[in-house]
Amino acid sequence: MTETSNRRRAPGMSPEARREMIVAAALPLLVEHGAAVGTLQIAKAAGIGEATIFRVFADKEELLEACVAAALRNDHVLTELDAVPLDQPLAARLTEAAASLHAYLHRMGAVIAAVHSAGRRGAAPPRRPGGAAAAATDGLGAVGSGAAGPGAGASGHGAAVSGRGGSVGREEAAERTLQAVVRLLEPDRAALRLPIEQLAAVFLGMLFSGRGAPIVDTPIETLVDIFLHGVVTPGAAS
Repeated sequence: MTETSNRRRAPGMSPEARREMIVAAALPLLVEHGAAVGTLQIAKAAGIGEATIFRVFADKEELLEACVAAALRNDHVLTELDAVPLDQPLAARLTEAAASLHAYLHRMGAVIAAVHSAGRRGAAPPRRPGGAAAAATDGLGAVGSGAAGPGAGASGHGAAVSGRGGSVGREEAAERTLQAVVRLLEPDRAALRLPIEQLAAVFLGMLFSGRGAPIVDTPIETLVDIFLHGVVTPGAAS
């Protein structure tokens, strides 16, 4: 049998569903190989013929643009935050949340950096400091980070982030992220010295620097411990 006959036919689906399937197959390859990844590689990963890609994307650049758009979606990380069990100790809840947020930004930053490196038309390098990490943080709304104001995208212009229920503005993405952390703090509200909404913003601000880049050199557990217990040794003189 020929290679063509061995390859399974693309399952019957709408053009939009097929685009999503192709993008899902392309994202990990883009992270691994950068923008040099070939459409044949993507087609093999998706289990389809290469020609199927060009039935729903005009060219490779349009596919890469769709990958960046998908990478910036924050609905997946919000789902992960919503799934953190509230019966865990507070430190464990916050550590799990921080790990999800860091993984999201790492994945998004890798995709954006790969496309930027090739100078693709749909992914102009961010103009504000922080580069790809700052652009990825826009997907979370950069809550508490001191980054560009609500509605600012990677290049400082208005942007929308695709999330649960469709496209949402950066301000709404920020609010959803904040409320996801508020939920994690709620069971311990009575034991906390400040309003949990304020603490949620502080927590997110600690995770990501003022320009949106993750504080990668500090272990997540250490950041959570500092957030909960401060930096002064208990009983030490101030």
